Amino acid sequence: MKILIDTHIAIWAVADDPKLPKMAKDILIDEGNEIYYSTASIWEIIIKHMAHPDKVIIDGDTLAQSCEDTGFKVLPVLNRHTFALKSLHYPDDAPRHNDPFDRIMIAQAKAEEMKFLTHDSLIPYYREPFIIPV
Repeated sequence: MKILIDTHIAIWAVADDPKLPKMAKDILIDEGNEIYYSTASIWEIIIKHMAHPDKVIIDGDTLAQSCEDTGFKVLPVLNRHTFALKSLHYPDDAPRHNDPFDRIMIAQAKAEEMKFLTHDSLIPYYREPFIIPV
């Protein structure tokens, strides 16, 4: 199965952080799965690290290299991914979710027919069958 991982999952996985949920770890180590990280995750971390280097300790270069070293494959952001944004629906009565990095990664997973592994409690509100909340 092809799995696109959310930014937090990528960071926790490469750091072997105990915050990584067991279910996520099991999915990541399953040899039957191909694990991808998004260019959007690197973009997100670069922006956040530049704005708050004291709070976001890992930088984009380190995250990208660590993902590659772990065997994760990169999924670049393509035009068809941005077009898939139009097919996402977030209910009006759901808690506010304004994270453009999350939205593009959800759209990427949808366009590429991948599963999306996330720890973000707001993402399941998209009600997409390919989202795996952990």
